[in-house]
Amino acid sequence: MPPAPSGQIQPAPGRPGAREAGPDRVEPLDPSRVRIDDLRSQRRERREGDRVIIEEPGDRTIIREGNQVIIRHDDTERFRRTYRDADIRTERRGADEEVTIVRRPDGSEIVTVRDQYGNLVRRVRREPAGREVVLIENRRSGIERRPGYGYVEEEVIRMPPPVVRIPREEYIVETERASEADIVRAFTAPPVERIERAYTLDEVRRSQPLRERMRRVDVDTINFEFGSWELPPDQIDSLRGIADGLRQAISRNPNEIFLVEGHTDAVGSDEDNLTLSDRRAETVATILTQRYQIPAENLTTQGYGEQYLKVNTPGPERENRRVTMRRITPLLQGQNQQ
Repeated sequence: MPPAPSGQIQPAPGRPGAREAGPDRVEPLDPSRVRIDDLRSQRRERREGDRVIIEEPGDRTIIREGNQVIIRHDDTERFRRTYRDADIRTERRGADEEVTIVRRPDGSEIVTVRDQYGNLVRRVRREPAGREVVLIENRRSGIERRPGYGYVEEEVIRMPPPVVRIPREEYIVETERASEADIVRAFTAPPVERIERAYTLDEVRRSQPLRERMRRVDVDTINFEFGSWELPPDQIDSLRGIADGLRQAISRNPNEIFLVEGHTDAVGSDEDNLTLSDRRAETVATILTQRYQIPAENLTTQGYGEQYLKVNTPGPERENRRVTMRRITPLLQGQNQQ
């Protein structure tokens, strides 16, 4: 059985048209040489009951069940590619846990624990002196693992959207128009509506109403080429403002967690759009670490394909091919204050 996915569901209308978008381990692809057409030919598909499971290079799994499609990935693969000079080892802990330890040259370690189905259990930062800080605790008492969806309570998916009482430009910050202070404010602000409890990362990834309790930063200063998840070199500098905002927020609280969300326009198949958006989010997170030294463990990524269009159109639209970011620490920790 493949690792159980954690991610957002999205409708699968299965319409045709141009695409904007197994148990065996497949090596990651070099994004500078690969586009979606190449990736499509390397997918491996199989059926388990009512589910169609598609394995892709780069350690991604797309699962189609009925009219729903989800994508899952392992963030530790990003750590491997980002910290190429790190000592990385994986070991078993008991019968049902796998532990991956990324030891960086400064002696610090990122420890990721997964259950027997591949679901994230927790992520820990271990300082050189031995002090440990739990960054993400995904498995929680009273929340059972739902096969295929990770640690999620279904009512979280159906919760109502928040009532937003702040101006739209403060709630959705567009980097093309925003000042550094605007970005820092969005990355440090408390929830716009009261948080009832601490939620799992799986719940945050899957529930749009839950995520909407935090302000959003639209990274609209970058644009990916059609069918590609590579960011052209001349656009990498456009992430400097985002990196500066993240750095200031993390300097206030080194344990902040930010979700990097990938989105596409509505042109193409669900599978193509999901993997494009997921890989584009990972590209941005990788650049933020490699170029701007934002710690990899403070970022997590998720692709949503075409589910949340910024401009409601079925055609090609640059503004829909975007990456957004949110501070999700209060959701993970059940905090209502800054």
